[in-house]
Amino acid sequence: MTSDPRSGGAAVAGTGETRARYRRILRFAGWNLAVTWWFELFLPRIGLGALAARSRSKRMRRFAQRFHVLAVDLGGLMIKVGQFMSSRLDVLPPEITTELEGLQDEVPPVPFPAIRTLAEAELGMPLERAFAAVDETPVAAASLGQAHRATLGPLDAEETGLDAVVIKVQRPGIDAIVETDLAALRKVGGWLSRVRLVSDRVDARALVEEFAQTSREEIEYLHEAASLEHFAADFADDARVAVPAIVWERTTRRVLTLEDVTAIKITDADALRAAGIEPAQVAPVFAAVMFDQLFTHGFFHADPHPGNIFVTPVADGDGVPGVSDGQSWKLTFIDFGMMGEVPAGTRRGLRKLLIAAASRDGKGLVDAIRDLGVLLPSAETAELERAMTQLFARFGGMGFAELREVDPREFRDFAVQFGDVVRSLPFQLPENFLLIIRAMSLTSGVCSALDPEFNLWDSIEPYASQLLRDERGNVVQDVARQALETAGLAWRLPKRLDSLVTRIEDGSVSMANPALERRVARLERAMRRVVSAVLFGALLVAGAVVRPDDVVLGTVLMIASVIPLLVAIFAGRRTR
Repeated sequence: MTSDPRSGGAAVAGTGETRARYRRILRFAGWNLAVTWWFELFLPRIGLGALAARSRSKRMRRFAQRFHVLAVDLGGLMIKVGQFMSSRLDVLPPEITTELEGLQDEVPPVPFPAIRTLAEAELGMPLERAFAAVDETPVAAASLGQAHRATLGPLDAEETGLDAVVIKVQRPGIDAIVETDLAALRKVGGWLSRVRLVSDRVDARALVEEFAQTSREEIEYLHEAASLEHFAADFADDARVAVPAIVWERTTRRVLTLEDVTAIKITDADALRAAGIEPAQVAPVFAAVMFDQLFTHGFFHADPHPGNIFVTPVADGDGVPGVSDGQSWKLTFIDFGMMGEVPAGTRRGLRKLLIAAASRDGKGLVDAIRDLGVLLPSAETAELERAMTQLFARFGGMGFAELREVDPREFRDFAVQFGDVVRSLPFQLPENFLLIIRAMSLTSGVCSALDPEFNLWDSIEPYASQLLRDERGNVVQDVARQALETAGLAWRLPKRLDSLVTRIEDGSVSMANPALERRVARLERAMRRVVSAVLFGALLVAGAVVRPDDVVLGTVLMIASVIPLLVAIFAGRRTR
């Protein structure tokens, strides 16, 4: 069966192939869920938990190997599912994540005639008119799209100021494949939602829908182009970061034409050194740029694997922040199909998380996790706080190389203890958290590849300190806002009490007890004292917080706190 390229590309799989693909995914998922139920739920219930535990590692590794084969064979979204699974170090065992971490878009390229047909239908003209030249050998072939180098025609080159470009073309028939894979994943998500062990911790259906939205955006090239422009605007004044320019005249929903910014792959240590760039200097700059995306801008590249980041030497020698004198380069990001957004509330929680991690504060870290919505409010966190404190005490501040020297048995013992604590708590995954976890996991991996002795703490601590300084202004604003709210309460409460007394006096409220009026008067005086005391404390704290940065304002606030203090002291001495 074939179809018009505009409706999904040439050589779209027929209905029979689509059904076969759907059934194959469900068979794989159904069989492995059944095996997991047998070993992890049924056998422990009949007293054979030790038997299941002995084979667990081997079973997990076999599952990951079989899924790897399935993903490479089917392509489509299955490779993306595997890449997501490889980033779930917090949930999945290392036997699975290690096997899948190398899973890339290992698919054969589409023959160029099919690419030509789709591109010409999208652009509305022959490729010879759209470009001066197109290389028929793909520079990259992925499960969702394929990229070819090309040269712009003279008029386009003059108008854009570009010459060499990369044409990214959607894989023919990918729309139908994506919808088939999503239908199968929704079915599997429904199965998982009926397993209490899973449903108590995560909304499987919601995760599938989040994955579906991300996947559809990834094959929508106009959306990718808009994301690229958003990212470029965030870093417009940052000399550390560069992005390719978009050739809008040669861009459609299924064809994206970008400036060719190919440079040194970020993890190519030999090429970096040949260019006079020390790999160990790249790691902290890359980490800081990713932190800025997550904690400052709230819009981040969710797929920062080494193939999507180049290190580009800068010829003008102006120097780049974070790099020693005499070396000048920038980080060039490509492939903006998978982007994540962090809502303002989540961003505040992530900042709190980062600051707690930098200060090795186990309780603060757990509080931040709760604020983020990862822990349900009902969770009893004393054991988790104790485990996090032990984690910081033993491993906090260690670099990757130092961690490799730790006795593996120590890791295993801690993992068992920590795993038992985590499994006892009601976790849930807020929206977009899969992408945040993926971005941070890939960032850590790239930094460790650049420098085996890279210590993430060295990058976190100064960044967290800066965030803490930035947040001081927010703290002052919060204290001032609370002081104003308290002052408003202090202003309104006596009037409300007077209104109540007036209503009692005019008979609109009946009084069964003659002593009620005296009690209301005493209540009014007591409330004045309480509100005044609270207002005194709020102004005093606000002054103490502000004074290091603004001596005059801080002093005024502290002096002003004396007034409500006097009211609190003398309010009770009024004649009864």
